[in-house]
This record gives sequence, C-alpha cells and structure tokens, in this order.
Amino acid sequence: MKSVATLELQYAHRFYGFKGEAQYLHGHSGILTIEVEDTINKGVNMVFPCNEIKKTAWELLQNFDHALILREDDPLLPVVLEVYEKQGIKNGVPTNQMKGPAFKTELATAYPESRLVVTKETMTAEGMIDIVYDLLKDKLNISKITFVSGVNTATEEYQVRKNLIERCPLCGIALEKNGICPKCGYKKP
Repeated sequence: MKSVATLELQYAHRFYGFKGEAQYLHGHSGILTIEVEDTINKGVNMVFPCNEIKKTAWELLQNFDHALILREDDPLLPVVLEVYEKQGIKNGVPTNQMKGPAFKTELATAYPESRLVVTKETMTAEGMIDIVYDLLKDKLNISKITFVSGVNTATEEYQVRKNLIERCPLCGIALEKNGICPKCGYKKP
C-alpha cells in the first residue's frame, strides 16, 4: 500500500550550455509527488501519514522554494553572489524566514541564507528527482517520485525495502534511532 504527498515549489533556473529557450534565466512552478510504500501500520491503519511525509520532505526541500538554482560551473553564479554581497543579502536577512537547514550532497548544495541551490548537473525534472531521492531515501520508504515543472514531467520508481523504517504505533511517523517518536513521545519497549 502507498501513502502519497504533493508539494509545490517555485524556483528560478537556467540550462547553462543548452541551445534553446531554457538557456535564459526563467522561473517555474513545480509539483513534486512523493509516494511512500510499506505495510499498513496497525496502530494507525495507514502506511505513513501524508502530512508527515510533507513535513519530512519540506524540511529540506523548502530550500528549493523561491530559490535560484544554478549549476556549479555556471558563470552566472559568481555574478549573483557578487550582487548579493553588494546588496547585503548574501548571508541572509531577518525577513528570509522560509528556509531549511543547509545541506551538501554529491548532487547539490543548499545555501538557505542566500536562497540559492548549487547543483552538479543542470536542474531538469529528472535532476530534481535524483536530488530529492538522495535527500530523503533514509527518511522515507520512497517507491516513486514524480516532478512536473511547466511542460516537463519526469518520474522514477524505486525498489522499496518494507518494514525497514520503524514507525510509531500511535501516530505512524518514523521513530528516531533511540526508539522515541519525535511527534508524540512514544517510547519503544
């Protein structure tokens, strides 16, 4: 059985080195759908609460919302950072509230204070799926991710390892490594 959650992301990017319209800086509204598969958690009669899938995903993915996403070798990147520095916003401002924790993986690095994500590859729908899976694979039993951005859609299915992530019998979310539920405080006997 699956639980499905959807998130919306607004972002700007460009396809550096691409010959076509997408080589110009432009924005998108993207819809990310995450499908989590596992057995039904008997305590709560669901695979995983959809609102908790959203919370778990949003913690990291909010770095992509209202952000500029550039490839690490894009010559526009140092120019943007220079402008941000001159404006005094490179290291953030108090009104920059919509940000998650900084992260660095092989595929992407988030600079939440600057509302900037730097990627190894051009940010395509397929690239977004790869980054999302890399960020969330140890937190959710993801069976499928779909990303729709403008007229572009990509989807990827994954081999699921059922019953690998221990879940709280009272509220259904993943237990921490110490066996305690971060939401309701349940302690595994």
